[in-house]
Amino acid sequence: VCWTRSWRVEQEGVTVKGSPHFSPDPDAEILYKAMKGIGTNEQAITDMLTKRSNAQRQQISKSFKAQFSKDLTETLKSELSGKFERLIVALMYPPYRYEAKELHDAMKGLGTKEEVIIEILASRTKHQLWEIMKAYEEDYGSSLEEDIQADTSGYLERILVCLLQGSRDDVSGFVDPELALQDAQVRLSAGEKIHGTDEMKFITILCTRSATHLMRVFEEYEKIANKSIEDSIKSETHGSLEEAMLTVVKCTHNLHSYFAERLHYAMKGPGTRDGTLIRNIVSRSEIDLNLIKGEFKKMYGKTLSSMIMVSHEFPIFTPVCDINITERPRCYDLCAK
Repeated sequence: VCWTRSWRVEQEGVTVKGSPHFSPDPDAEILYKAMKGIGTNEQAITDMLTKRSNAQRQQISKSFKAQFSKDLTETLKSELSGKFERLIVALMYPPYRYEAKELHDAMKGLGTKEEVIIEILASRTKHQLWEIMKAYEEDYGSSLEEDIQADTSGYLERILVCLLQGSRDDVSGFVDPELALQDAQVRLSAGEKIHGTDEMKFITILCTRSATHLMRVFEEYEKIANKSIEDSIKSETHGSLEEAMLTVVKCTHNLHSYFAERLHYAMKGPGTRDGTLIRNIVSRSEIDLNLIKGEFKKMYGKTLSSMIMVSHEFPIFTPVCDINITERPRCYDLCAK
């Protein structure tokens, strides 16, 4: 019964379910024709790829190679440009390879996009993290853990490496009240004494305890400290370490509201954070995007789709302001139910 309920919730969260009458060969031919000759039929590409699951896209890619002796992703890159290219290429990556690519891109060149690394490592399950690490090593020939260690330092490095171990218990509902209280007191000691040993102990607690256990820890902490765990972190840490610890707390409380917040962040204010928007919509579209949409509506009083449609700062998703059935935002196809 529990498994059935869990499966139903998971299915309710999926926005991209693929075509029930799927055949890769004609799909590959449609894409080939959309890119043949002068000009590119971007709408045909959009309609095709947003209505296929990732597994189906991989089959289309193999068929495209077999029929036309060309790599589909590379052909798309040569025909498209800008944000639309970025979105379509993201759709073509197998899920774990895409997230490995996002992590690699966050660390290559000058500077490190720490928020990308934090977002991915703090929000994935132990199985997902294992698959991402495997894909990273296969594609880039190096260890994800070693690359993170080379690009970060201090407590941020420690919490990221700790998260990467995938030691959190994803499913256990058991809570030891005495241990929860002890863990809460560790945080209190870390805050009051600014003691490095206690800080590292609490980082370990955040990275290894189950969500159910952590929820009890947060409750116990509020009782003994007279402030929330979030307020404690904000007042006693700063910068990327603060962001990392708060992200773990947010994902513990409600993973879907965390992603809703990330999507809102990507579109609020002047300009649009293209990478954040594309990454979170593509990566969650076959997991829980519908559930994220529900949280988004509760939190911001508007639908995710409507905010994307009116985001004039992101023209790739809104090619025209007066959206109709033939000219709608390309990302809207992923968000619409």
